[in-house]
Amino acid sequence: MSGNNHDHEMKAYGDIALFPGTASPELANKIANYLEKRLCERDVILFANDNLFVKLQESVRGKDVYVIQTTSRPVQQNLMELLISLQTIRLDSAARITAVVPYLCYGRSDKKDQPRVPITARLVADMIQVAGADRYMVLDPHAGQVQGFFSVPGDVLTASHIIEDYIKDSLMEKLTNPVIMTVDLGFAKKGRNYAEGLNMPIAFVEKRRVANDSNAEALNIIGDVNGRDVIIVDDEVDTGGSISQAIQLARQKGARDVYLAFVHPVFSSNAAQRLASLDLKEIITTDTVPIPDESKALFDNRLTVCSVAPLLAEVILRAHEGRSVGELFDE
Repeated sequence: MSGNNHDHEMKAYGDIALFPGTASPELANKIANYLEKRLCERDVILFANDNLFVKLQESVRGKDVYVIQTTSRPVQQNLMELLISLQTIRLDSAARITAVVPYLCYGRSDKKDQPRVPITARLVADMIQVAGADRYMVLDPHAGQVQGFFSVPGDVLTASHIIEDYIKDSLMEKLTNPVIMTVDLGFAKKGRNYAEGLNMPIAFVEKRRVANDSNAEALNIIGDVNGRDVIIVDDEVDTGGSISQAIQLARQKGARDVYLAFVHPVFSSNAAQRLASLDLKEIITTDTVPIPDESKALFDNRLTVCSVAPLLAEVILRAHEGRSVGELFDE
């Protein structure tokens, strides 16, 4: 009898339906192509008063729906569009709804590290659930504890494997005595995973406050970069400030070529210009946040964007079929 129940459970959801948000259309297309599915039609209208309106062009009743929307800039608009889309799909009686959020906004607001401040990451998780998500998928959230903010099941994935594979396949043979370096001690643990995966030593930038002024920092490198090619790793690049400091420091300590690898190209204000002007051999990132063409042009041919679409598509397929996601990563 239990066998039949299990079969019934597996078929409780209808077909996969993929809904693209307006924030990452190219990524949604790549996921659809990988799964050999078409994207569902919908209208997303921004009224003159800045209110958003979402209308589905087809029914999702009984379907296993995946809403693909990254929450980069404009953050409030992209987040509201995600929430309104989830609620629209919930009201159309979808069997199950998964919010696929390659880049989750407010990830840095994950704890009360000073008096009278919010924990906005928790609020965002609550809103996604209240809007109608039964499950969620995020890539490389800034803090691991974001998982604890959701009370619905989800897949917290990392794109570091994709970046590691690129380094192994395309860079390894060109590198001289390579070393992985993190821009601060906060990323040390994830940096160590890169170092282990690529079988390289690791170095860390250590920052110390020397006075009560926000910029008064004494910088030092723990580890050896002298005469070595350095690969700086991080989860996201926002303004590019700590990256430029780290590169300067590595140069002072005798580093050879410097490479930069990170998952989320958030690129606030003039970060792309800043990065393009730095003495970097190559910049490796992913498409969790779309990079505008004019920003890409600044890097000539020094920018490599690895796609997270195959990873997300594979996880969507496994979630739909009720198979293990951990097996993808030999876990």
